[in-house]
Amino acid sequence: MFAKIKEDFVSIGSLFTSVSTLLCCALPSLLVALGMGAVVAGLASDIPWLFSLSRYKSWTFLIAGIMIGFNFWLFYGRKRQQSCEIDEDGNETACDTAAKWSKGILWFSFVLYLFGLFAAYLLFPIQKFLEL
Repeated sequence: MFAKIKEDFVSIGSLFTSVSTLLCCALPSLLVALGMGAVVAGLASDIPWLFSLSRYKSWTFLIAGIMIGFNFWLFYGRKRQQSCEIDEDGNETACDTAAKWSKGILWFSFVLYLFGLFAAYLLFPIQKFLEL
């Protein structure tokens, strides 16, 4: 039971940390690129903690990357030792449904993380190189 709580914490934590990388870096960059700098200024005044993440973006990305990597290891790297009921009719069980959702959330977290990583560390150097 304690192992299940730990796995749930890692799954939920990786999703929230990947969302935080998106909010701290990708969203403001996207809004400014679309000419909505006033929206970013409004966000800075209304939600100041959001931009504290930008100040510590290296730590944010490091923690998110570690949690997502650990979650990949939990999901794919080790042997799955689940004890699920076997459906005699060939229907999908609750364990199968939970595994599909977990896999989807994991990959969604990873995509959000990559998008935030691109916006935080690669977008500006590419724009500078292309002189945009």
